[in-house]
Amino acid sequence: MRTLIWGKTFVKAFKRTVKKSLLVRRQLEETLRRLENDPFAPSLATHKLKGNLAGLWACRAGYDLRIVFEFVNTENSAEESIFLLEVGTHEEVYW
Repeated sequence: MRTLIWGKTFVKAFKRTVKKSLLVRRQLEETLRRLENDPFAPSLATHKLKGNLAGLWACRAGYDLRIVFEFVNTENSAEESIFLLEVGTHEEVYW
């Protein structure tokens, strides 16, 4: 199991996104649990990003919801942690 680290921009975007509906909140919470357990689970469709976001990763959190993150090394863990950067619609996160 990996540790999720919530970045400041992710926290703001999460709050903004979950205001839309209870269903969106549940989808995001379930996706975060899956990401923590297995970031490459097929249902997440995790993929590397290119262009301006090269070096970052994204996964699906619903039909049009995406989470952008990066793998980071932490002193306390032998396994990489996941630093959450952004969440929102496809258009919102691929700035």
